[in-house]
Amino acid sequence: MPVTLTLSHFDPEQITQSGQCFRMVGVDGSTHELIAFGRCLRVTTLGGGRYRFTCTPAEMAALWRAYFDLDTDYAALLAAAPPDDAFLQQAIRRGHGLRILRQEPWETLCGFILSQRKNLKAIRLSMETLAAAYGAPIPGSARNAFPAPARLAACTEAELRALGLGYRAPYILDAARRVASGALDLAAIAALPDEALLAALMQVNGVGMKVADCVMLFAYARYRRAPVDVWIRRVIDQVYGGASPFAGYGAYAGIYQQYLFVRMRDGDVSV
Repeated sequence: MPVTLTLSHFDPEQITQSGQCFRMVGVDGSTHELIAFGRCLRVTTLGGGRYRFTCTPAEMAALWRAYFDLDTDYAALLAAAPPDDAFLQQAIRRGHGLRILRQEPWETLCGFILSQRKNLKAIRLSMETLAAAYGAPIPGSARNAFPAPARLAACTEAELRALGLGYRAPYILDAARRVASGALDLAAIAALPDEALLAALMQVNGVGMKVADCVMLFAYARYRRAPVDVWIRRVIDQVYGGASPFAGYGAYAGIYQQYLFVRMRDGDVSV
């Protein structure tokens, strides 16, 4: 039986287009489909702040509430944003339905390795191509789960390059082999403090500061991490005169970063 919830600060379309997850897509004007944790979930916007999720109440409680960060008070969090930061305040108003997802670390790591020098459409294609080639089927869905580390670890670099991954293929292979062998325990490192977690992730070939920060923010809920990509660099240079505002954002720097990222990427730099 589907679950229907009344939610504030939640917009599936804004989340889908926010660049933090790569396997959530629009099905029609009101429904979005997500593949995560080897499952298929559809979220339908019903109007009036009501949303229908194709899962049982037990699945919602055990998995999806945390995934969508539904227990975080976004009204309070956004109210804590610096009131004199006009660009951020307008970014928050225009991105009112964004939430920082709590994604599965392995898939998130691969997604952001693949994100390097790719736009959102191309990243999604790479993720779907990998899943179609090496992922397990999901009952009731035409899409596959994202491949397990052991499955990708058994591939050759040539096989991954044949899927169009380009120079990212050896990075995905290195990540898979580290995780499959236990050299990188993505569950265990969740207990590490930020700098140690950053260092652990950056042991993977091809994972620099930006990719590691994305994984920390979107998979490990480290809200202080504010990834700096080309769009955020433009925010810093064009809006804040070259001085990063993130140190002043405190505990929510990574969340505020996402609103700024979307606003700049979508070409809205007016105040």
